[in-house]
Amino acid sequence: MGRDRPFQPLRRKRFAVSEYIELYQRITGCAECSLSQGRTNAVPGEGSQNADIMFVGEGPGYYEDRDGRPFIGQAGKLLDEMLAKIGLDRQDVYVTNMVKCRPPNNRDPLPEELSACAPYLDKQIEIISPRVIVCLGRFSFSKFFPGETISKARGRPRNWNGIKVYPMYHPAAALHNPKLKPAIEKDFRNLPALIEQVNQATQDAPEPEQTPARQLSMFE
Repeated sequence: MGRDRPFQPLRRKRFAVSEYIELYQRITGCAECSLSQGRTNAVPGEGSQNADIMFVGEGPGYYEDRDGRPFIGQAGKLLDEMLAKIGLDRQDVYVTNMVKCRPPNNRDPLPEELSACAPYLDKQIEIISPRVIVCLGRFSFSKFFPGETISKARGRPRNWNGIKVYPMYHPAAALHNPKLKPAIEKDFRNLPALIEQVNQATQDAPEPEQTPARQLSMFE
C-alpha cells in the first residue's frame, strides 16, 4: 500500500472473458500428450489478464502440479523477490509456462510436448496482449527465437510480432548456480525502463485513422 510503482499501464485493455475461461477449461482438461497421464493438475497460468508483462517459464514442478498454480516453489519465491525489488507483485503481471503439465521428475519438455502445448500459449498471448514477454530460460526463448543461446541473448530485448521479447535466465538456474543470481537481478532492474520505453513508444504512435461514419452504415 502506498508504494511507488515504476510504471502504470497506459490503458485498461479489453479482453474476452469467455475466451479466457474457455481456454482455461481446455488446458485443465487437455489430453493432447502423454504429460496429461501423470499430472495431478494442469497449470494454465495466473495473474492479471490485462498485464503489460507476461512471464513464460518452462513447465510446472512438484508444487505447481500439486496446486495447479505456476511458480510457487523455490523458483517462484525467487521470482516474487525479484518482482518486489522493482515494485511489482503477481497481480501486476501474468505468469505461465511453455508446457502446462509437469514433465516426469522435472525433466526437460520433449519436442512433441512443446508442440502440443504451443497453441495454448499462443492463445494466451492473443487474449492478454502483453507489451513485453519475459522469457525465463532457454525453452521459452527458443519458442520466439529458435537456435539462439540464452547466455548470449539474455538482457537484450528484441521485437517479435509487435511485442518486446526480453530473455532472462530461469530463476531455477540461480538456485542451482548462485553465480547467476546477479545477472538475473540486473535483468530485472532493467525491466521497468523497458516497459517505460514501450509505453512511450505507444503514446507517441499516431492514432489509427478513423473510418468515416458514412462508410460504416453498410455494416449496421
